Amino acid sequence: MSEKILKGVNILTHDGIRNADITIENGIIGKIECRNEKSNLFAIPGFIDTHIHGFSGAGTDDGSADSILRMSERLIDYGVTSFFPTIYTDTLEKMERDIIAVREASGNEKGAKIRGIHIEGPFISPKRIGAQNPEGRKDPDAELFLHLVKLAPGLVKAMTVAPELKGMEDVAEEARKMGVILLAGHTDATFSDIKRGAELGIRHATHLFNAMKGLHHREPGTVGGVFMLDEMTTEIIADGLHVHPEVVKLTVKVKGPDNVIAITDSLTPTEQEREPFLANGVPVVLKDGLWVTKGREDLIQGSSLTMYKAYTNLLEWGFTRDNAMKMTSANAARVYSLDDTGRIEVGKKADIIIMDEKNSISEVIRG
Repeated sequence: MSEKILKGVNILTHDGIRNADITIENGIIGKIECRNEKSNLFAIPGFIDTHIHGFSGAGTDDGSADSILRMSERLIDYGVTSFFPTIYTDTLEKMERDIIAVREASGNEKGAKIRGIHIEGPFISPKRIGAQNPEGRKDPDAELFLHLVKLAPGLVKAMTVAPELKGMEDVAEEARKMGVILLAGHTDATFSDIKRGAELGIRHATHLFNAMKGLHHREPGTVGGVFMLDEMTTEIIADGLHVHPEVVKLTVKVKGPDNVIAITDSLTPTEQEREPFLANGVPVVLKDGLWVTKGREDLIQGSSLTMYKAYTNLLEWGFTRDNAMKMTSANAARVYSLDDTGRIEVGKKADIIIMDEKNSISEVIRG
């Protein structure tokens, strides 16, 4: 039996911040013993990113298992211990290739663990395509849904859909049977559409405020539905650019800190050191923290956020450490039934980040 002891680290408990020794046995937290000592080191749960397209020059758009494994190796340096490689809406051939690549990579990771696949589409609104390929958009089709899911059995955990599209009932029924969480996103859904979608089981939302019908006082829209329906949870891109920090705070105030998941939605060139910078085959440049189309800087392609930066952003915006940890780890674990991770508790996987008093990462442990 392999054993590792993290001595004298601060952890958040039901009694507040306590100093403790954490004993790890074969990758599992076996014992937590509180001490009466002082330390500048803090242990928090490893980050879980459930919406990420690429990182450090490697991405799902490469259609290569090697690229997914390079993502894994680099993400661990930024505190990510679990992630969902996210597939763009694209031609069926390309989506199939990209899903299969993740399947082939799963189980061979040296860094962050692949805990699922998020397919962003293809059943999305033609009015809210965003950076997706319009040629790949489809109307809801239960047979196509099952085909995509069965390319990676048990691994597809999430799919972004537009609830208002005709035929979504059949897709939602198959998703329930297959254990796939459906997210409302890239959608022009009205409030009544979102309410109907929630009745079908579409109770999570993709990057709230972005690529969806906004809140209006005469038509609450998609955002109003997410705000008003207690059963709805949501992702949010916590870069302060896709959504203003005050609106992030408003969202958490309305939904509660247990129902908001911070994601990066980061693109392949994020933290890549040298050009060329490509996002899903499109040349991009970094402008004011966002990846924009090269030569057309008014066209935003996506995020350059890391989960580490998302966590520190939340702290800078005034969130407590407890709520920042929930939004970067525990909430995702709960929504996607990753019951073995997301918290520092006896019996959980030892997915742990050690930080110093300045919130710099000192060590990352994955299992």
